Amino acid sequence: MFHGTITEELTSHEEWSHYNENIREDQKDFVFVKFNGLHLKSMENLQSYISLRVCIFSNNFLTDIHPLQSCIKLIKLDLHGNQIKNLPDTKFWSGLKNLKLLYLHDNGFARLKNICVLSACPSLVALTMFDCPVSLKKGYRHVLVNSIWPLKALDHHVISDEEIIQNWHLPERFKACNHRLFFNFCPALRKEKRKHSEV
Repeated sequence: MFHGTITEELTSHEEWSHYNENIREDQKDFVFVKFNGLHLKSMENLQSYISLRVCIFSNNFLTDIHPLQSCIKLIKLDLHGNQIKNLPDTKFWSGLKNLKLLYLHDNGFARLKNICVLSACPSLVALTMFDCPVSLKKGYRHVLVNSIWPLKALDHHVISDEEIIQNWHLPERFKACNHRLFFNFCPALRKEKRKHSEV
């Protein structure tokens, strides 16, 4: 198991050994990084990844995501399964103008007020927050749906018009969280099945 920063992982972890010796210089050109389940505690060197579009940092020990503020081209950000309890302010999120998919489920968010800063993210269409303490609060879904205007899906369900327009009652098939509105935009990562030949 590896502990440490992203740069240490890039240069020492066996999965990344196929990269050349100049990897640190080439970071600004990376458009995709995947560091899931590596027990990382920091993203401190990520600010040099200015071309990054897809960032997967799931199942680590992250608590702070401020280094992502220079990754303004991000489209997809997966931070699920970390130890994040607070999100950066609205200035941070307004800078991520292209961010469409944000996976924050299975983290330590407990306050709705802190999550509402995501309203500054102008293109966010899909968000996951399930398995966080905040998702158990009364009105959680209503508050997020009516705070983050571009949002189309929250926690595997397309947002119903009934959730947006108060005191409007639609037929059962269009109600919030109906099984017909289920949309799994965050499928679990699959491990490749390898066939072992008998010797």
